[in-house]
Amino acid sequence: MSPPELRVVDDLAEAGEELFLEAGPRTVALAGGSTPRPVYERLAGIAYPWEEVDVFFGDERCVPSDHPESNYGMAKAALLDLVDARVHPMHACDPEAYERELHKVFGEGIPRFDLIFLGIGTDGHTASLFPGRPELDIEDRLVAYVSEPGLPPPVPRMTLTFPVLRAGKLVAFLVSGQDKRERVRQLLDGEDIPAALVTADRVIVLADPAAAPGAA
Repeated sequence: MSPPELRVVDDLAEAGEELFLEAGPRTVALAGGSTPRPVYERLAGIAYPWEEVDVFFGDERCVPSDHPESNYGMAKAALLDLVDARVHPMHACDPEAYERELHKVFGEGIPRFDLIFLGIGTDGHTASLFPGRPELDIEDRLVAYVSEPGLPPPVPRMTLTFPVLRAGKLVAFLVSGQDKRERVRQLLDGEDIPAALVTADRVIVLADPAAAPGAA
């Protein structure tokens, strides 16, 4: 386990593709939001043995899969409809069912993902692990139901818990925009925000110049 590594990149999509190929993952957890979409679109065009890959999600809003706020819906359009991966959506907002899905692929115990994509919120949250929420302290479950995320749309969510995120072989934060710069600094310095609680074998922060601490 090593400290987070910052990589300042002009093209997040290109850097995300390079990191993906470097990791060569067979198990992946995807992030939602707008920042990862260009990365997923880029990955859809690479030659890769997708039929050997199991794709899970780090979190999801409890909305239909065709809802504009669905993480699965975004990833489906950008990537998953275009490759032959085995996809495991967080449908129905049922944490117990998703834990069973994880165990089918990884066996018993805590899953060790080859690659986990994450983002950082302007409040320092990652996945759907929000500041001050009880889900931050969960150690005995793989997946949690988040009843009051505090962000729009005001719907419950599901999220992987810290034991799963910490077990990752490689965690890649994808971050863009000046409004995230202070949160990136806090993550790198190990300050008290949820994103900084993600400690894995390797944690790499891919940030555009606007999000990089110390940028003009």
